[in-house]
Amino acid sequence: MDKNFYRRINIINFDLFSMKGVVLIICFCMGIFGFSQSKVTSIEAVVIEDKSDPRALEILKKVNQKFSENSPKTLDSYSYKSYEKISLDIDEDSISQYRQFFENADLFRKKREKDSLNNVSARKIFSKSKLFLWERAQEFLYSKKYGEKINILDNRISGLKQPIYELIALQQSNRDQLPAQLKRENRGLYRFFLTDTIEIDGRKNFVIRFREVNYKNPDKKRKYNGAIYIDTETYGIKKIENFSKNKNDGIITSTWIYFNNKWFLAHETVKLKMSNMVMEEDNKEDPDEKREKNKKQSFGTYAFLTSRYFDYQSPAENEKNKFKGYTFSVKNIDGRTLDQYRTDPLTDRERNTYKTIDSLGKIYNIDRKARVLGGLLLNGQIKVGVVDFAVDEIVNYNLYEGFRVGLKAKLNESFNPYFSPDYTFAYGFKDDKWKYRIGLDIKTTLEKDSYFRIDYYDDVTASGEFYRRLWNFKMRMANYGNNLNNDRYYRYRGGSVSYLNDVTNGLTLVFAARKNLEEAMFDYSFRGRGSSFGNFNTLFTLKYSPNSTNIMTPQGKSLIDQKYPELYFNYEQSYKLIGGDFNYTRFDALIVHNFKTMLGTTGFRLYGGMVFGDAPIWKNFTMNGLASPRRDFNFNLTSFLGFATLKGGKYYNDRFVAYYFTHKLPLYFKSFGQNISSFDFVLRGTIGNMAHPEYHQFRFRPLDHLYQEVGLEWNNFLSTYFNLGLFYRVGYYTTRNFKQNFAVQFKLKLLEF
Repeated sequence: MDKNFYRRINIINFDLFSMKGVVLIICFCMGIFGFSQSKVTSIEAVVIEDKSDPRALEILKKVNQKFSENSPKTLDSYSYKSYEKISLDIDEDSISQYRQFFENADLFRKKREKDSLNNVSARKIFSKSKLFLWERAQEFLYSKKYGEKINILDNRISGLKQPIYELIALQQSNRDQLPAQLKRENRGLYRFFLTDTIEIDGRKNFVIRFREVNYKNPDKKRKYNGAIYIDTETYGIKKIENFSKNKNDGIITSTWIYFNNKWFLAHETVKLKMSNMVMEEDNKEDPDEKREKNKKQSFGTYAFLTSRYFDYQSPAENEKNKFKGYTFSVKNIDGRTLDQYRTDPLTDRERNTYKTIDSLGKIYNIDRKARVLGGLLLNGQIKVGVVDFAVDEIVNYNLYEGFRVGLKAKLNESFNPYFSPDYTFAYGFKDDKWKYRIGLDIKTTLEKDSYFRIDYYDDVTASGEFYRRLWNFKMRMANYGNNLNNDRYYRYRGGSVSYLNDVTNGLTLVFAARKNLEEAMFDYSFRGRGSSFGNFNTLFTLKYSPNSTNIMTPQGKSLIDQKYPELYFNYEQSYKLIGGDFNYTRFDALIVHNFKTMLGTTGFRLYGGMVFGDAPIWKNFTMNGLASPRRDFNFNLTSFLGFATLKGGKYYNDRFVAYYFTHKLPLYFKSFGQNISSFDFVLRGTIGNMAHPEYHQFRFRPLDHLYQEVGLEWNNFLSTYFNLGLFYRVGYYTTRNFKQNFAVQFKLKLLEF
């Protein structure tokens, strides 16, 4: 969790119940539950100076080696429960002083004229309750045979009647993975020192203190950033404390318990300073006195998280039915059963929070705002009553249509839990044509994604594209700029019937049958038979993502955490039936993976495809060129599978393989502003061939030699949320013109790898 990010959120000086306020509350919750202990303090620069204690490094090396052995997941089965509480409040030591100051009769006499109503209201809330409170109880089940299952036993968020499901399923960072300070790829960010051995809970522990490499020790700052307590017998992690540089700005603590010869997370606490709230009492004396004589007092506002884990059992019940469905399941959402799981009763201040914020939530309609913004931030959907709108259909750009504006509206579960019709329409300003799609989803169950779909459509798309069915929102957005410089489009109109089924948490299958009339929208003829054909085909699509976590919500399955590896596979077969003119076979596959080492994070995408039989050019493969064929200078947006220096719409193959490698170095620096920058090295390449290029009467080239480009991406360019990439073509297709070989590319940082 980047504390500097939260420092920029002055929780008192924004309208808490406006759309902006709800956005920040959602971001606040995501940050708290996704905290990383390594980010309590900002990294200003990596300076290679003073060395770690070799004894400490040797101990940490053994901790890494034995982490899997010490993990509960080496057991055949286990179960335990947790209770978590998040709040936004004043420091407990200041509450009585705050109340006394607030109750001063002269307070706000002159400030009311310049303060917003909500500014005063927020301060009134703090006098009697917290500003925000969220409770959650969970049950964790694990079986070596069936995997992991997490049941959300109950949940309550102040101000909300209905939860944001994707948020209530967020997990803490240290529950089942190695803490950030101990990861090998982060070793260069810290200096470690073995300082002591102490006894905790009857077991002897090494005490290793650490600090960031750039850490100085001015008078007002601590000597160390934190401490790690390591069990001397098993080399399991007993406890980690991570402090902010400035005292009272924050602390994060995680504690483990030794149970059944394994180390289970037992307790986590987070306290992070968000902002300062300055309160001023008017001077009762001469009103002409200088303002400096007025009494001022500053109160810090803090984010708090407390998590307690209990009721450990191993071995545990191992019934298959308990592991059905997705990783997460929701049992209750109204908070009525939370008393069963609270490790401590609510205080008067916490009970007042629900009463106060819930009543304000009704007045300001927080539920509706949260549903709208939660869907937008997490799934790319804007929920308005019974209708969901897809944000990625609102505006697009490609070389054939120019700017394309559209609207995709889908009736959601509030209309009917089983039947969900949708309608999409779009208009291209350059081709001056309207497009549309009408569809209906018919669910077969509410326990998982399993539904039939009927479609009727009339639209255009780029020739030779990789199928993107089952790609998530982030992947689709990463491919947004794929056709900025491609005008080789074809029109397809017809209908389809399909069936989608999530066989398991990580395996999704789709079967579809389609009857289309397809026509090239550029000067083209296939084997002298023209540019328009009938096409009847079936399409089988598979997605395998065994490590990703999902949750079933009333809206359908939602991805909580995308983990690699992932496999996407499409198999298309056309038939000379029902007016079909072709009998070809087409398949493509995409494998996505990344992994971390001491040398940094490496990610790769391997993909390719083949076409057998006669097929028009749009059923072959374009090579995802992003460069402009009409300009010497190449500037484009990132693409999930694209090449920055390759000209768009120029190359087509009926078989190809391609790769996309990226490596992030574990070196960080700060230019200006709050964001930390780093560099990624990128290598992309592809090769293929076309068996019968003479079948296609239009100007194109097979790409039958290895095409490669290398690049360097500056992450968080100039402290923005964009990455700047510089790419250069190398190898067979290099020309003497530097501008043709060179490209500049922009990517939104949130799209990640």
